[in-house]
Amino acid sequence: MHARLAAAGRSPPSPSFPARRLMSCCGPKAANGAAAAAPSGIQELLTARQLGEDAQAVRDSVKEYYGEVLTTSDDLKTSACCTTGAPPPLVRDALKKVPEEVKAKYYGCGSPFPMGIDGLRVLDLGSGSGRDCYVCSALVGQQGSVTGIDMTLAQLEVARKHADEYCTKTLGYASPNMRFVEGTIEDLAAAGIADASVDLIISNCVINLSPDKAAVLREAYRVLAPGGEMYFSDVYCDRRLPTEVRTHPVLLGECLGGALYIQDFIRLCGQVGFLDPRTLSSAEIEVRDKELKALLGEARFYSVTYRLFKLPDAIETLCEDYGQACKYKGTIPGHPHSYQLDDHHTFNVGKWYEVCGNSAAMVGDSWLGRHFEVVGDRSTHYGLFACGPAPTAAPADGAGAPGGACC
Repeated sequence: MHARLAAAGRSPPSPSFPARRLMSCCGPKAANGAAAAAPSGIQELLTARQLGEDAQAVRDSVKEYYGEVLTTSDDLKTSACCTTGAPPPLVRDALKKVPEEVKAKYYGCGSPFPMGIDGLRVLDLGSGSGRDCYVCSALVGQQGSVTGIDMTLAQLEVARKHADEYCTKTLGYASPNMRFVEGTIEDLAAAGIADASVDLIISNCVINLSPDKAAVLREAYRVLAPGGEMYFSDVYCDRRLPTEVRTHPVLLGECLGGALYIQDFIRLCGQVGFLDPRTLSSAEIEVRDKELKALLGEARFYSVTYRLFKLPDAIETLCEDYGQACKYKGTIPGHPHSYQLDDHHTFNVGKWYEVCGNSAAMVGDSWLGRHFEVVGDRSTHYGLFACGPAPTAAPADGAGAPGGACC
């Protein structure tokens, strides 16, 4: 239903966000065992109970909110479903061609559009009125393809209404490269999305609405081809929310009730196979409605754009040192001088950077591989990679420079 922002240049993580990896510093539980008896946040996610026991009731509430309660983005009570910041120039140019009706019913929080995706097969989870699919249709070109999936018929009707004319007349393609299917993002198989059939998954402020977020990530991992990526924006919280907040219909519809605690999201990614999630950008969300603000208390919410790579056996839980280095070729459209992999990796064109094994795989073995040169392999292990505040340049032969950053 939505879409989000990937900020240009390096932006440090919000200081109010917890650290990416935590070590346990808690003592034994109380003798009465009361705390141990309560389900943990990750247990609730894995058993699809984060938003309550009735998953269909959650879906019905979301359908009503986006199909009937909201008529345009002006009806929103928070900035959670509003994109912050300006998208990249190529995306702005593409947006100018998108039909106005499609844009009017857009409820995204970011801009999940990686550049250089020409020819890729794209899947948009919760595509809504289709705005992000229309943009991707232009970015992937005639040889690429875009599929949007959504469960709200009112939104799908708008998305389908202009699709063929946009592809053939506005973009000048010989045939449409974009389609929209009805279904849930927790069960892509039922919608006909086959194993390893897409190269890029995008999503814009939708996964928080799902009653079964573990299923969403499992399905995403299944349908991605090896080397594929899930590049998406969503809403996250600095703490686990109480039940009354998670089940509040307006807070759920406004993408706050279903927001994951950031550390639970990272744990969930590891459970389904997406190791070492990378943050690209984040921005705090404003709650404008006084009544909703009172319900939320001190909880703080953020719109975050994440990158999750499907690289089996190549991504590890920690950043390991194999003496590898990479160099950006400057070939990604819109990024002639540098490329930002995440919020702490910006690669200047033509310059060697020492990187950990995870980063080397992300830029060398994924769909990004045609835009990078990587030297070194995993034949020799040098221990844990020395993380720092920014990547450190390596010499031309890709060996010998200390430092670097992947954490």
